Amino acid sequence: MIRRIVKYGEPVLETPAQPVKEFGPELETLVADMFESMYANKGVGLAAPQVGVSRRVAIVDVSAGEDPEKPFVLVNPEIVHKSGSQRGEEGCLSIPGFREEVTRAAHVRIKAQNVKGEWFEMEGTELVARAILHERDHLDGILFLQHLSPLKRELIKRKIKKLIKAGEWE
Repeated sequence: MIRRIVKYGEPVLETPAQPVKEFGPELETLVADMFESMYANKGVGLAAPQVGVSRRVAIVDVSAGEDPEKPFVLVNPEIVHKSGSQRGEEGCLSIPGFREEVTRAAHVRIKAQNVKGEWFEMEGTELVARAILHERDHLDGILFLQHLSPLKRELIKRKIKKLIKAGEWE
């Protein structure tokens, strides 16, 4: 089922998500719905708070559904190590229409659980690292806007306020 993507301004996006403690059909349904919602919105990553669910669950597929080997699920992810630096354009399904240059680590190693609750570790570089770090931020209530200069952040917030006032931000 395609779920509505929550947009900037809704409190769930700026509130740290709760750890997942129960693994089962409800979590599997959430993850399946998240993949369907992400693909329908042409994203490469999605965190549960973006569909209004305050749980530490994120999905990533940098192939946007083109390569069945690429999608992965991160439940209760923890960053083990990050290194290097990369700068690149980022957008967010919860902040549609805005893309900005963001600096992030070029390499990341994480520890997470899968939908069955089994722990694993994985590494990502470049776009995969960027996507993991972006989605992990969502789980901590951090939006990519917080990685921008105060001036750029304020300009975007003003534009969004105008869109809300005009009834164009739903």
